Amino acid sequence: MSKSQHHATSFLYEVPGPRGRRRIVIGSLVSALILAGVIGLGLWQFASKGQLDADKWTPFLDLAIWQFLFVGLVGTLIAASLVAVIGSVFGVLLALGRLSKVRVIRWLSTGYIEVARTVPVLLLIYLMLFGLPQLGINFPTLWKLVIPLSIANAAVFAEIVRAGILSLPRGQSEAALSLGLSRGQTMRLVVLPQALRNVTPSLLSQLVSLLKDTSLGYIVAYTELLYRGQVLSAYNHLLIQTFLVVTFVYLVFNGSLTAVASRLQRSSRTPALIMDEALPPAGSVLAAAITSGAHSGTQGTDD
Repeated sequence: MSKSQHHATSFLYEVPGPRGRRRIVIGSLVSALILAGVIGLGLWQFASKGQLDADKWTPFLDLAIWQFLFVGLVGTLIAASLVAVIGSVFGVLLALGRLSKVRVIRWLSTGYIEVARTVPVLLLIYLMLFGLPQLGINFPTLWKLVIPLSIANAAVFAEIVRAGILSLPRGQSEAALSLGLSRGQTMRLVVLPQALRNVTPSLLSQLVSLLKDTSLGYIVAYTELLYRGQVLSAYNHLLIQTFLVVTFVYLVFNGSLTAVASRLQRSSRTPALIMDEALPPAGSVLAAAITSGAHSGTQGTDD
């Protein structure tokens, strides 16, 4: 394994040795057996209580029910997309602010991150739902969910990005600075793209977690998947069956999203690894190419 491959694969995970791999296999088998036992026990309990009877599941063959739940799924995706965009943009800015050499900016960014990470999201939602209307500030239902989730997730994104930036060798920045790039150009063109690539697994995990957090939308009566499930169960009086179906939708969608994102990650990482193997240490050629492009763009603008 090349040095660049080892850095890419072991950034957040140390490659185990033979003994470690055996322990992982044994632990996985034991966990699978325990999980299978729990599922089997649950199915037996459901069957003994009549929850697996055909008449309790046939209503879910109706297309109208799936259309009803699909509207909730679309609402979940809209809220999650807004939070992902807003949270990631502010997260990058907060990460850069926490690493800033300006003391005031660093203190403000650090204070925001620490407070936002410790305050429960549910408390922020209640503040949007009950607190701000008392002051005459009343947001639309969607934003009563999006704003609290964005506040919390921006802090998490910021810490993930900051960890990626700090993980890079100092030679990356030093090489770019020595070739004439400013600190802003070095961060934007050299450091930040590599940091984001390194922390992609953590970012993907946070996005999946964010998708699940949108289920808190039922508190503000926002039309998302869980809220639609609650309404449906109140209508058909099939509480267990309805929420099992909703859980299945979450599992399928989140699993598919994770699989697609991981595949895109691997396909986008391979060319970068091949290029890294051909580059000298400290990414000097990369920095030189970026510097050349930046200088040529500057000269063109000046002309």
